[in-house]
Amino acid sequence: MILSSLSSPTKYQTILPQPKMATSLSTSTTLSLNPSLSLFTSPEPTSSTFFFFPPKSNLKTPVLKRKFTSQIQASTSDFDAGLLQQAIELVKSSPPTWQSALLSNAAIFILGSPVLLSGLSPFGFGAAFLLGTLTWRAFSYSGFLLVATYFIIGTAATKVKMDQKEAQGVAEKMKGRRGPGSVVGSSAAGCVCAALSISGIGGRALAPLWELGFVASFCTKLSDTVSSEIGKAYGRTTYLVTTFKIVPRGTEGAVSLEGTFAGILASVLLASVGCALGQINIPQAIICIIASQIANLGESIIGAVFQEKEGFQWLNNDAVNVLNISMGSILAILMQQLFLQNRLT
Repeated sequence: MILSSLSSPTKYQTILPQPKMATSLSTSTTLSLNPSLSLFTSPEPTSSTFFFFPPKSNLKTPVLKRKFTSQIQASTSDFDAGLLQQAIELVKSSPPTWQSALLSNAAIFILGSPVLLSGLSPFGFGAAFLLGTLTWRAFSYSGFLLVATYFIIGTAATKVKMDQKEAQGVAEKMKGRRGPGSVVGSSAAGCVCAALSISGIGGRALAPLWELGFVASFCTKLSDTVSSEIGKAYGRTTYLVTTFKIVPRGTEGAVSLEGTFAGILASVLLASVGCALGQINIPQAIICIIASQIANLGESIIGAVFQEKEGFQWLNNDAVNVLNISMGSILAILMQQLFLQNRLT
């Protein structure tokens, strides 16, 4: 290697002999120490021959790729945040709309499907979804939470001592998992009250009555379910409600002290939940409790006298449930009207 000249501290010229398989050039090249320059310059022509090595590119494609990807991710994040905000605003719609009811109900059923399917058959799951959507549309999240509380407590009571109940032949079918008939039978009166509220029947004057009837119907059904299931599991002595004769556990129309007490507590609990959620006030909660116990007594009489009797084969558990909760709902509405009339006179 021969250094031909050293004209400045930052530049020098290199004259290289031509190697094998090299490219010949007839000019000398001034190399720059500045790494940002990618071209060779040739200030003076010479007769020397040298080997030319192209410089490495300083373009960093991965940096551009990362920058482009980051922009896409940022755009996607903005889109997701905007969509989430719109969904939240839709759920918070007041009064509720069908869209907000469907969205809220779908999200809850998807997230809670493991719990729901433990107490519902697949078709029962579908029926419960329709019930939940109707409930949210009529009474917003408060009505939905009331039904959810009913479902959790009722399912838990049904599964108490399940093996013992199965051995005695008094357990609910499918290990207590409710089918569509059971869902409809347990919520028919509540669905009617919800439909009346959505339709605006009676205007604002009757709107509180429909909500009272809704709460009373589920207080009645929960009280009936808990009293029956706890009575089957823990009832020491069961009596036929029409004659007070001692009968085996699980007999239609039979009651027990343990089951009756548990049913009253369940009604008090659910009425308190409705009161806490702002659906009813304290006097209305008392009305729901009284109406539920009267309706349950009527349901026991119907079961003892008519159910499984000749000519009443159609009167199965689901049909009796419809009668039971309808009585509880109607009684609560009538008692409320009587209470208001007494206050006005």
